[in-house]
Amino acid sequence: MRYRLIAMLMLGACSGRARDEPAPCPPAPAIVVDAAPAPADAAIAVDAGPVAGAVPVEGDFVQRDVAFANGERIAELRIHYMTLGTLQKDAAGHATNAVLVMHGTTGSGQQFLQPQFAGELFGPGQPLDLTRYYVILPDDIGHGRSSKPSDGLRARFPHYGYADMVAAEHTLVQQGLGVDHLRLVMGTSMGCMHAWMWAEQWPTAMDAVMPLACLPVPIAGRNRQWRKLVIDGIEQDPAWRGGDYTSQPTGALRLAASVLAIAGSAPLEQQARLPTPEAADKDTSERAAKFIATHDANDVLYAVAASRDYDPSAALEAIVAPVVFVNSTDDFINPPELGIAEAQIKRVKRGRFVMIPATALTHGHGTHTWATFWKDELVKLLAESEPR
Repeated sequence: MRYRLIAMLMLGACSGRARDEPAPCPPAPAIVVDAAPAPADAAIAVDAGPVAGAVPVEGDFVQRDVAFANGERIAELRIHYMTLGTLQKDAAGHATNAVLVMHGTTGSGQQFLQPQFAGELFGPGQPLDLTRYYVILPDDIGHGRSSKPSDGLRARFPHYGYADMVAAEHTLVQQGLGVDHLRLVMGTSMGCMHAWMWAEQWPTAMDAVMPLACLPVPIAGRNRQWRKLVIDGIEQDPAWRGGDYTSQPTGALRLAASVLAIAGSAPLEQQARLPTPEAADKDTSERAAKFIATHDANDVLYAVAASRDYDPSAALEAIVAPVVFVNSTDDFINPPELGIAEAQIKRVKRGRFVMIPATALTHGHGTHTWATFWKDELVKLLAESEPR
C-alpha cells in the first residue's frame, strides 16, 4: 500500500518550478476573494480511490489589491495550494484534523510528494495517515505556481518578506479553505521559520508545532553571508539588467546553484556517494544545469532576500502549543556549534529540541524532508498534543 500511495501522489501531482518536481498538468481552479471570503468547500474534492484523499486536489486562492508590509501593492495575489485527505469538523464547526506543511526557499509544496516524505508519513497507519488528516501544502509567494516576479512584473513585483508570506498562508488557510484551527503546523527550512512565526502570531490556532531545520533568531553570520553572495551574484551580473533581462542571466544562476549546493551539502553522504573526483564533478555539473534550466533569476533573488525581516526571538515565550524543534548536526546553514537552538528552546513553555546526528545516510540541511529520521518524534508530538 505504501508504494501504491506514492505512485498515486506522483501521478496526481502538478508541477511548480522547484527542483525534483513531477511534470505539469492543467491549470487549477481558483478561489477568488474580493469583498467576501470564498465558501469553505470551494475548489475542494475528495479522491474516491482506495486511499481517500491520496491524489492531491489543487487550487488557486486569489486576493485582489493586496498591500505588502513595505507599502507596495499588487493588483492580484495568487496562492497555489494542494490538499490531501478530507477536512473534518466538530459539532461546533471547528476544523479538527488539518495539518499545514510549509516548504523551503526556492521550493514548493511539490517537494512533500516525494517518497522520502509522503512515503513515510501519508500512508495507512503512518503518522499523517490521509484517512485521518487533511494536509495543506501551499506554494508561498514567489514560489511554485503562486504569484512571482517571473509571471511578468519581474523587478516591479512587490518585495515581499516572510511577514507577507506568513500572512498569505494564514489567509489561505482561514478564508480560502475554511480551516479555523490546525492540528499541526510544520515546515522545513524557510517553512521552519514560518512555523515559528505562526506559533507566535496565532498561538491558540494550533495544537502542535514542528519546525524542521532553522533557528528562531534573525538570520546573521554565515547564514546571511551565503544569501548575500547569491543576491550580489544576481544583481551584479551584467545580463541581469536590473531584472529586465530577455534571457536568463546564466552566470548568476550558476553562482546561485553553486552556493546553494554548498549550503545544502552533507559531507558524509556525499563522500560515500561521490568517492572519486570524476563522480563529484559530474554531480556538480548536472545539478547546476538542472538548476539553471528550472529557475528564474528574479524569483531566486526575491526568495533569498525575503528572509530580511525574520526575527521571532523576542516572543518565544508567547508560544503555548507543544513544540518539537528538529535540526541535524551536518546542517551547513544551521551549524550545531552555535548552540542557539539549545538556548532558545528553553524559552518555549512546552518546547523540546532534537538534534539528529550525522551519518552517511543523512542529508545535511535537506534532512528536513527525509521523514525517516524524525517521524518518531512527530508521533510523540501528535500523541502529547492530542486534544481532549
